[in-house]
Amino acid sequence: MARVKLNLPEHFEFSTEIPVRISDINYGGHLGNDAVLSLIHEARLRFFKKYGFTELDIAGVGLVLTDAVIVYKSEGFHGDILQIEVTRDDFNKYGCDFFYRLTNKDTGNEIAVAKTGIVFFDREKKKVAEMPEKFRILGG
Repeated sequence: MARVKLNLPEHFEFSTEIPVRISDINYGGHLGNDAVLSLIHEARLRFFKKYGFTELDIAGVGLVLTDAVIVYKSEGFHGDILQIEVTRDDFNKYGCDFFYRLTNKDTGNEIAVAKTGIVFFDREKKKVAEMPEKFRILGG
């Protein structure tokens, strides 16, 4: 079976630190695969908060997650502090991809890399919406 490969952009726009909680640990004694998706969700929320947005209100529209890819690199354990870097790439008219790199802050070990695809969504009209220009030009 072929392994999934994920090529990350060179530059990340945002970084945050999140500790591994006991609820993030699986029966194998390390960071669970399901917890990684939750951790990158938290990092994405923090990214949006930095710019005054929420996932339900990004200049008047929300977002919907369309896909997720996670490539696990090494173990994480309870109490580890993860540095999670976040950036956007592959923009189109209706959405983009978010990329993430999770690294153990103390050891420098890369724990995982991930990508989530999003589309903007008008919840009132219940249909895909165009990407708000305010989102496209963040930080620029």
